[in-house]
Amino acid sequence: MSRPRRLLLGAVLAIAAAALWWRKNPSACPYGQRFWVQAPHPFITRARLREILEPVPGEHVLEVGPGTGYYTLDVAEWIGPDGAMHILDVQQEMLDHTMGRASERGLALSPLLADATQMPHEGASFDAAYLTTVLGEIPDQEAAIRELARVLRPGGRLIVGELLGDPHYVSFGALSEKASAAGLVFELRLGGFLGYFARFRKPGDATGEG
Repeated sequence: MSRPRRLLLGAVLAIAAAALWWRKNPSACPYGQRFWVQAPHPFITRARLREILEPVPGEHVLEVGPGTGYYTLDVAEWIGPDGAMHILDVQQEMLDHTMGRASERGLALSPLLADATQMPHEGASFDAAYLTTVLGEIPDQEAAIRELARVLRPGGRLIVGELLGDPHYVSFGALSEKASAAGLVFELRLGGFLGYFARFRKPGDATGEG
């Protein structure tokens, strides 16, 4: 084997080893590597998120793990000035970056530095919540989904986006099991194995009945 091929093979093996380690040791993408969350998101595009989120002006929406605001700013515009866009992250740098971009576009956001498994929000606070390529970074995924279900209003919806190639990719089957265990009901899926958005709903309606 030639030297260039050996170097290429070594690089590939190193990347694979790093990805495997990261999968076994879930954690948030460091701010210093934010280029990963700023890159285009094939299969889980903003347009597809809008289609499955079905945002309504005036709604209260929560995004967990906004990164540098790849989806955040568009969602904030979709719900309009009468809505409330909340972002939660475990890294202050990510929150600051997103808030800076929002300010440039004249958008108001409510940032919060917190863990998704222990949200300080009151129950039934949001009409919708979403997270994209984030769930697998959380060591206790079940606890995070339970918390998301808790803070959703009756009839509220949870959108989860996953992209193959992400070291923390969560399969649709595994996601569905966790969501069902948290009392959420599956409604819709857009996309396939390579990348998908899935929507789940909290039973009940806006009055708390059902």
